[in-house]
Amino acid sequence: MPTADGRLLALDPDTGVLCPAFGKRGQVDLWAGMPNVQPGAYYATSPPVVTSKYVIIGGTVLDNASTHEQSGVIRAYDIDSGALVWNWDSARPDATAPIAPGQTYTPNSPNSWSVASVDETLNLVYLPMGNQPPDQWGGRRSPEVERHSSSVVALDLDSGKLRWVFQTVHHDLWDYDVPAQPTLVDLAIGGATVPALVQPTKQGELFVLDRRTGQPLLPVHETAAPQGAAAGDSTAPTQPLSALSFDPPPLQGKHMWGGTPFDQLYCRIALKRLRYEGRYTPPSVQGSLIYPGNFGVFNWGGVAVDPVRQMVFATPVYLAFTSRLVPRSNDTALLVQGNAPPHGMLPKLNENLGAPFAVKLEPFTSPLGIPCQQPPWGYVAGAELRTGRVVWQHRNGTVRDLSPLPLPFRMGVPSLGGPLLTAGGVGFLSGTMDNYLRAYDSATGKQLWQGRLPAGGQATPVSYSVDGRQYIVVAAGGHGSTGTKAGDYVMAYALPKQVP
Repeated sequence: MPTADGRLLALDPDTGVLCPAFGKRGQVDLWAGMPNVQPGAYYATSPPVVTSKYVIIGGTVLDNASTHEQSGVIRAYDIDSGALVWNWDSARPDATAPIAPGQTYTPNSPNSWSVASVDETLNLVYLPMGNQPPDQWGGRRSPEVERHSSSVVALDLDSGKLRWVFQTVHHDLWDYDVPAQPTLVDLAIGGATVPALVQPTKQGELFVLDRRTGQPLLPVHETAAPQGAAAGDSTAPTQPLSALSFDPPPLQGKHMWGGTPFDQLYCRIALKRLRYEGRYTPPSVQGSLIYPGNFGVFNWGGVAVDPVRQMVFATPVYLAFTSRLVPRSNDTALLVQGNAPPHGMLPKLNENLGAPFAVKLEPFTSPLGIPCQQPPWGYVAGAELRTGRVVWQHRNGTVRDLSPLPLPFRMGVPSLGGPLLTAGGVGFLSGTMDNYLRAYDSATGKQLWQGRLPAGGQATPVSYSVDGRQYIVVAAGGHGSTGTKAGDYVMAYALPKQVP
């Protein structure tokens, strides 16, 4: 398990005692070889991948604090000794031998903060990659960084050597890093069984790839993208679009919405003032509308896949954000912190110290804090992985815990937390912004059951069976970024016991 101060621990599962043979007395220092050492700034935000021989781990690099952050290096350690076996730095992708003492990895290189996947039969680890900060300005990125940013990479388990890379966004200026674990599934295609990888993205694509080669199994075509980046930057002429996509239609004035006619009018005026040319509108000094926003159509919870029915159970979210670049005259002034600059070790987020622009990133909301776009803002959906056809899509969740009055209007609200599918075709989801665990028929999307949670359930449920009785367990801890109720609950549910 990783810790928030940058360590990797090996624990005896029976006692919780550190395993003394691993690393130094049961722990590995993830700050080893890191540039720009700043306690609290680097740690792993996801569990490591554990194979029969290796423990593989990435980590977080702050998105928009400065151009002098830590490295996004991926490292593999021997599962018994904790010795470093290889390191893959996306800015120096060919140098995978363990770094020499006294050397450091590349600062600010694209990282992998989400959950990785492994196919030990193919001897590959699959990593969802982030971007090089600053996210909204990319005028100084190297060719290696450009190749690996916002992509899925497959590395050899024994050496860390790159086997293939599939990029989901070219020259990412929108914080569309790949946020979710690649899901591995075997698909029946053309009379053969093909090892596949399903990759959800923030912009709403579900890329279905051959996990041996990275080649698309569902068609992917390049579509023209808006041009006109900020000074010193550029934009990619095209962006990849999958045959299986939950990309929302472009926003128009008629889609503006509010709790009163006044904030609806505010939203219409605000839309007119922003630069907006559809998806992939570049960030600008004027201020640009980014839709989908960096909250993502899909985020770290990912999707659930039914390997028998060859279906995906997904939870698309539709929220617009705004992105406004603020020119910097020096590398020290705080331009976007407002009247309350961060204290102590807290990062100076969105200042982009060392870059030409700071950035103001905000949800596109009215003065009342209500999304400017009309609901629904969140769905559950089912789609066929072999054809890309969306079979059903229904609004999901209520505003019971989002409005001053506990009104259970089923408007369709965002979720942050992954779904779970059982072999019986039941989907479970707890991450919706109202505090419920819900069960769905994955064939139709019909809601079968719901249970009230004592706090926000922004987590992925887990299922297991004891003596033939199946349990569903979820951690209800809330989430600071969504404002859901915080808690420290672990809730377990099960069907009634079967009496012989």
